[in-house]
Amino acid sequence: MTTLSTLKTHIKKKKPRQHQKHLLKMGRATIKSGSINLLNTIIGAGILAMPYGLKSNGLLFGAILIIWSSLTSAFGLYLQNKVAKYTQQQQAVSYFSLCQLTYPQLSVIFDGAIAIKCFGVGVSYLVVIGDLMPKIMESLAVPETSVWMERNVWITLFMVLMVAPLSYLKKLDSLKYTSVVALFSVVYLICLVVGHYVSDTIPGREIDYIGPISWKLTLSSFPIFVFAYTCHQNMFAIINELTADEKDGLTTRQANLVIRNAIVTACASYLIVGILGYLTFGNAVNGNIITMYPKDSIPSLIGRLCIVVMVSLSFPLQCHPCRGSINHVIYFVRNGVKSGWKLRNSLVTTDGYSALPDQTSQQSHDVESVCDESFVSTTPMEGAQDTDGHDPIIVPLTTKKFYGITTAIVIASYLVAITVKSLAHVLAFVGSTGSTSISFILPGLFGYMLIKPLNGATTLTGLERFCKYGGFALSVWGIVVMVVCLSVTIFLGATH
Repeated sequence: MTTLSTLKTHIKKKKPRQHQKHLLKMGRATIKSGSINLLNTIIGAGILAMPYGLKSNGLLFGAILIIWSSLTSAFGLYLQNKVAKYTQQQQAVSYFSLCQLTYPQLSVIFDGAIAIKCFGVGVSYLVVIGDLMPKIMESLAVPETSVWMERNVWITLFMVLMVAPLSYLKKLDSLKYTSVVALFSVVYLICLVVGHYVSDTIPGREIDYIGPISWKLTLSSFPIFVFAYTCHQNMFAIINELTADEKDGLTTRQANLVIRNAIVTACASYLIVGILGYLTFGNAVNGNIITMYPKDSIPSLIGRLCIVVMVSLSFPLQCHPCRGSINHVIYFVRNGVKSGWKLRNSLVTTDGYSALPDQTSQQSHDVESVCDESFVSTTPMEGAQDTDGHDPIIVPLTTKKFYGITTAIVIASYLVAITVKSLAHVLAFVGSTGSTSISFILPGLFGYMLIKPLNGATTLTGLERFCKYGGFALSVWGIVVMVVCLSVTIFLGATH
C-alpha cells in the first residue's frame, strides 16, 4: 500500500493548485486576530487576584513584579518566534517538532506536561462557572431549593451550549470572535474596578505603598504574577496561521507585533485592576476582587456574569493545545519513547526535514482521503513545508483522531468539574511544572540550542548572541521559578 508520506508527495507534485486552494479556503490569521486570541489566552480569572498580589507585596514592589513577569514572559514568546525562523519550518512549528531537533526523548514528557496543564486550567474554568452562577442566582433572590442553585446544572448548561461546540473548531483563528466577547468582559471588569475606586471611600483603610512586606507573603503570592502571563502553549499555533504579505510584512515581524500587543495590553490591565482594586479596599482585599463589591448591585452582578462568560469562552483556547499535545503523546505510546533519537537521526538531514509516519494510518489512507479537507492538524498547517520544500516534522492529526481526542477532553473535563469542588492544590502543582516548562524552560532551551549564524555568517550577531545566551538565562530562571513555586505550594500551602 502507498504510505502517507508518499501520498502527500504525490499531492504536491500532481495537484499543487488544488492544495493551494485548500490552504486558501482554510484562511489565515492576522495580527489583529492573533493579538486577540493570545491576549484572551493570557487574561483569565487570575486578573481577579491582582489586588491581593499587591496587598502581599506592597504597591510599588507588587507593580514591579507585574512588569517583571510581563518582560520574562514576552522574552519567552520572542524566543519562540525566533526559533520558528531558525528551524526553517514554515507553518509547521510546534514544541514537538523543536524537541525532535534538540531533546527528542524528552518530547513526550513536555507534551504530557502541556496536555495536563491545559486540561487542568480548562477544568478550573468549569469549576469557576459552577461556583459563580449559584451566587449570581442568589443575588437575583432565587430560592435555595431551586434547581438553578445547583452548580452541576450550570456546568452542564454551559458545557453543552457554549464550551463543547467551540472546542471542536479546528483553528485558533476561528476563535477570534469569541475572544473579542471574552475581552469585552475584561474591559467591563476594568471599568467596574475604576468606577468603585472613584466612588467608594473606605475610612481607615491601610495601604503599604512600598514593600516588600515579608518574604513569606512575597513567596506565597509569587505564582499569581508568574502564571498570569502563561500563553506560550498557543504561540506556535498563532505563528503557523500567519502568512507574509506586502502590507504586514514577514510572519516574524507579524508575530512580534502580536506579542507586543498582547503583553502590553495584559500588563496594563493587570496594573489597573491590581493598583486601583488595592487602593479601593487596602489590606482588607481578598483573593477575588469581584467578591468585594455589593451582591445586590446591578453593576457587580453584571461583572460576575462577565467573569463567567470570559472563562467559558477561554476553555477552547486550552483545549486547542491540549489536543495537539495528546496527539503527540499517543504517537510516542504507539511507537515507543526510546525511538526519539532514532527519529531525530532519520528526520533531521542536511537538506531538510521529513514527515513522521503515522503508523496506524499508513495502510488505510489513499489519495482521496488525504486530499479531503477533513484531514486536519491542530498546530501545524496542512501541507506545510520547510524553505527547501521538504515535509516538516509533524505527527498527522486525522479527522477521526481530531474528534476522538476532542470528545475525550470535553467529557473528561466535565466529569472532573462536576465531581470535585476545588482543584486549587492540583492546579498549583500543575502550574508550577507545566507553566514554567512551556513559558521559560523550553523557549530558553530552544533558543540556546537552535540559534546559529545565518546567511553564511561564521559568528553570531549581537542580537543573536543576546537571544542565545539570554535563552539559557531564561531556562535557569524557569528552573528557579519551578523550585520556588513547588516549595511554596508544599510548605506554605499556596494555591494561586
